[in-house]
This record gives sequence, C-alpha cells and structure tokens, in this order.
Amino acid sequence: MTTSTIIYAAITIGLIGLIAAVILHFVSKVFHVEEDPRIEEVQACLPGANCGGCGFAGCHAMAEAMVKAMDTSIAYCPGGDYEKIGAILGIAASAKEPQICVVRCNGNCENSPAKVKYDSAMTCAFANTVFAGEGACPFGCLGCGDCVAACKFDAIHINPETHLPEVDENKCVGCKACVKACPRGVLEARNKGKNNRRVYVACNNKEKGAVAKKNCKAACIGCGKCAKVCPFEAITVTDNLAYIDYTKCKACRKCVAECPVGAIHAVNFPEKKVPEVAPEAQTAAVNTNTNPEA
Repeated sequence: MTTSTIIYAAITIGLIGLIAAVILHFVSKVFHVEEDPRIEEVQACLPGANCGGCGFAGCHAMAEAMVKAMDTSIAYCPGGDYEKIGAILGIAASAKEPQICVVRCNGNCENSPAKVKYDSAMTCAFANTVFAGEGACPFGCLGCGDCVAACKFDAIHINPETHLPEVDENKCVGCKACVKACPRGVLEARNKGKNNRRVYVACNNKEKGAVAKKNCKAACIGCGKCAKVCPFEAITVTDNLAYIDYTKCKACRKCVAECPVGAIHAVNFPEKKVPEVAPEAQTAAVNTNTNPEA
C-alpha cells in the first residue's frame, strides 16, 4: 500500500465523518424539543441518587413529571427539598412525614440457629427460590445482602455476627429501594415518629405459633395480647402475625411489655428509671421479712 493510497483513505474517511456531522447537526435542529428550564431546577432539589424509590426511572423523570403536572404530590422523595420545589413551581408543596426503613425480623443466630448451610449464589432473590433459609424460617431474612446492593445511600449493612441487616438512621432517607429488593418483605418503610421513636413488630412469620417458635425463639405467635392491651386500636393480628399501624400508634409501649416472646421492638426510647428506695424503707422491708411473727 502506497503513501498516496493511505492519504486518500484518510481524506475520504474524514470527509464522510464531516458530512455525517453536518447531517446530524441539521437533524438535531429540526427535531429539537425545548425542555422546560424548571425541570433542571427541580431536579437540583432532589438527591440525585436515581434509586427509583419514587416510582420513576430517576430524579430527572420525577422532576419532569412534577413540572408537567404542576403537582408535587404525584411522587414522594424523602431526600427532596419540597419547599424549594414548591417555590420554583409557584405552588404550595405539602410536607410529608419523614420515613425510615426497619427490619421486621429478629431471627439472628441466637434466636434462629442455622440448621443448614447455604452454599450457592449469594443473592436473596435466588436463595428465596430454593430454600427456606439457614434458620428454616420461610419468612425470615436470608442475609445475602440484596438490600445492601440496592441502597444508594450506604445506609444498610449486614451484621456479620447476627447475619441481619442493620439500618443507619443517619443515612437512611426512606427511599424504599431496599424494601423493593427484599423478596420476603422483611424491610418496611415506616414514619420516623416523634423524637425519632418507633414501635414495631420485628417479625414477618405468618405460621402458627408453635411452628414459628420451633424455628425462631423471638417469632410472633399471634397470641393477640398486644392487640388487647393497645388503647389506640393500632394493632391487628392477621394470619397469626401482629402488625402495628404507625399512623395510629402513640408509642405508649404497653404492647412491648405484654409480648411474651419479645417480638415487639421499641427504638430510641430512654431507659425506664428504677425508682430509688430510701434507706429507711429498705431497713423496714428487711425487718418485716426477718420477723418470724409477721
């Protein structure tokens, strides 16, 4: 191949590229669609994680939908600045209660000891199709970490000792990406609650009490004691499983003390102080107990 042939080939390729670029330029001008500049402004008010928790393909799609509908209620992003979005659109944006994800499973290695060893694809989606779990609970956490992979905020991790996911309250924005990733519905987005305090049933098992207890010591047995003691009618028992409606719960914690298996968790509450007994009262109690005539 001569030098002139190479030069001609290079010139030809260059001309083809130039012609294609000119054609693309004119095509883009003809089919150009003007985008509402407010879409970019609204998108800037969103976290940009593109997690899909809002139900849209990403933050841009959500911003576009809100601008076109002139309505901020069509989608909810817990990390979005709705006050600023409302100002951009010139409408009143209603604020929503912030949410956080909770783990509705207490089947750690102590409560639900492993009966088998899982040695296959380390995804919950696959493991859920082939076996009940190492602790034999068909409703419990599988511990493979699909929720961890789904979280764009690094807010959830698997504890290597308990094999259960743990949510970092300082990072979780309640986007529900982990909720969608869990094949067993172990994760749930709930309102953070007043002073960040929450009460929920840390169990997802719908089996009868005896069967559930066989595989996990802390499994809900569906006894209904919690529902009976709740003064706000916030607890229902369906399919052998108690559930606390966070929109009705007033965090009185009566159900926590009533649960015989410790399936109900109360988060971020101060420890109850044990009343101090005066020394005189302690002496009187000892004398009463030691008096043979009492």
